[in-house]
Amino acid sequence: MLTAECFLQEQFGQIDIYLFDQLLRGRITPGMKIFDAGCGSGRNLVYLFREGYDICGIDADPQAVASIRRLSASLAPELPATNFRPESIEQSSFPDDFADVLICSAVLHFARDDAQFQAMLHGAWRILKPGGLFFCRLASSIGMEGRMKLIRGRRCFLPDSSERYLVDEAMVLRLTEELGGQLLDPLKTTVVQDQRCMTTWVMRKNSR
Repeated sequence: MLTAECFLQEQFGQIDIYLFDQLLRGRITPGMKIFDAGCGSGRNLVYLFREGYDICGIDADPQAVASIRRLSASLAPELPATNFRPESIEQSSFPDDFADVLICSAVLHFARDDAQFQAMLHGAWRILKPGGLFFCRLASSIGMEGRMKLIRGRRCFLPDSSERYLVDEAMVLRLTEELGGQLLDPLKTTVVQDQRCMTTWVMRKNSR
């Protein structure tokens, strides 16, 4: 007999708790097309596979794409392997206005500079349909301003010894307006024991 912990692990995998919150609040519902921009091995998609969602994704790492194809074949064999492609977010082959939900979790902070960050963000945004849900988790300086060691531009050296491209509150709010989005939740930032900050950015893409 499965323990409660094993049952939850089997059903939901390692889903981001803030993405799970969107499910609980009814913002991601059956029939929606899901796109994971930077899907990795699919840690956020286990439940969605099990529930029969139409899911596509990309990752720059071919090994990650091979892994998510195996996961999809196991949990949702009706989905074509070509739904998951080894591509960069900036140059994805998926069309505009394609998905109802766009997930981009722990991806954008790997941008080298402003130009790549903008290309990644706009590459993800164009895939989302008007009225669609944009869910993003990324590193920020919110709550730890002054603790990050600036390297160049917005690239910073964090106390946890990692190097990331960091946004701040003013930048995220400005980008929301520039993209034509509407915040669905206030920005929520988790400060991990003075080592790093992760901000959750959830917005609706305004209809044209």
